[in-house]
Amino acid sequence: MSVIKDFETPEDVIFPSGNLYSDEPPLETDLHRLQMTLLIQCLEWLWQSRNDFYASGNITIYYSPRQRKSEDFRGPDFFVVLGTERKARKSWVVWEEDGKYPNVIVELLSNSTSSTDKGLKKQIYQDIFRTPDYFWFDPHSLEFAGFVLVGGSYQAIEPNPQGWLWSQQLELYLGIYQDNLRFFTSEGQLVPTPKEVAQQEKEKSERLAAKLRELGIDPDTV
Repeated sequence: MSVIKDFETPEDVIFPSGNLYSDEPPLETDLHRLQMTLLIQCLEWLWQSRNDFYASGNITIYYSPRQRKSEDFRGPDFFVVLGTERKARKSWVVWEEDGKYPNVIVELLSNSTSSTDKGLKKQIYQDIFRTPDYFWFDPHSLEFAGFVLVGGSYQAIEPNPQGWLWSQQLELYLGIYQDNLRFFTSEGQLVPTPKEVAQQEKEKSERLAAKLRELGIDPDTV
């Protein structure tokens, strides 16, 4: 496989408008779609007070409009850009985003994309995007691997005793929990979804109500 390199930008190149829509096909299965949504929801809940990141998935990243169409954009299944404004976008256009590329990318493997995710895309993310943390996960087989950019090349991330992989960029672990790829804090706590948070609050409220009834107190009057 030939090495993909950056290109210097001539002064006379006119970049097209950044107002471009995403050009990505639908995710292959419900498992892929649900997994992408799960990662986005969990990170947005965890970082709900932050406005300095962008997390999305399956939207187009336009990065070199002078190349052929098959080479000038990619659509990661999940990615995070740090140090940027948190707002809705039609796509991610590098030349309209201060030249920023994703800090973290997760590709969801399938039979039709596995070889590309492990080969061409990995090379592009390493050599052109220079994305520090790259992971892939297969929602069906649960194959999971991660890489960190060291000296310009991806090196495999060593798992911890739980099999989780550390993301230096997110300062979170990624690991498999109940057949899904999830985030864990540095202390080992599962990052919940908003639905899980609501369920936890409901169960806590029910336990408190039961305790009050044991004490002869009607919880509805408290």
